[in-house]
Amino acid sequence: MIYHAALGKGFAASRRLKQLIDQDKIQLAGNRKLRIYGTFDCFSGKRMKKENRVFFVSEKEAIESGYRCCKHCWCKTQRAR
Repeated sequence: MIYHAALGKGFAASRRLKQLIDQDKIQLAGNRKLRIYGTFDCFSGKRMKKENRVFFVSEKEAIESGYRCCKHCWCKTQRAR
């Protein structure tokens, strides 16, 4: 699990995040307080505060960390199985 706030601030953080996504080192995002994870294009995930956002390498990692799938993008992740 990678905390969004730990990536830094400003443009450097955005650049680092883009690199991690391009290298497939992170594939899902989650809300630390609500313990929900979902896809990057999920409407709910886009509205999340940076300090609450975490990233996961896989769905397995998210589930093992005690997170549940987002109801808005549930169909996308469940159909892909």
